Amino acid sequence: MGVSLRPSQALKLWHGVSLAVVRDGAQDLSARQMTILLTVYLEVPPHTVRDLAKKLGVTKPAITRALDTMGAMKLLTRKRDDADRRNVIIQRTVEGALYLERLGDTIVDVAGELHR
Repeated sequence: MGVSLRPSQALKLWHGVSLAVVRDGAQDLSARQMTILLTVYLEVPPHTVRDLAKKLGVTKPAITRALDTMGAMKLLTRKRDDADRRNVIIQRTVEGALYLERLGDTIVDVAGELHR
């Protein structure tokens, strides 16, 4: 099932969702942080700092800074890979899953409002 939107509709959806997230009062995420979070939750694990840096085309320190912030928010956690101590594995959390579930609900709600 595909979704058909004109560019102006897609931008209105993005704007509406962004506005709802900001108004929600919860801490909002940067585009980089959101991309990391969605990657970890929507793509098959394992996820490492090295792999995320390569996927996003940024440095490992940039990923680490984003993970520091999201770790403080309890959206993700990190642990050393027991098989290869050089790797840091990024793990999902209940709080992160709930955050994305609420975001998904917000997207559905805003999309519904655009079709009225």
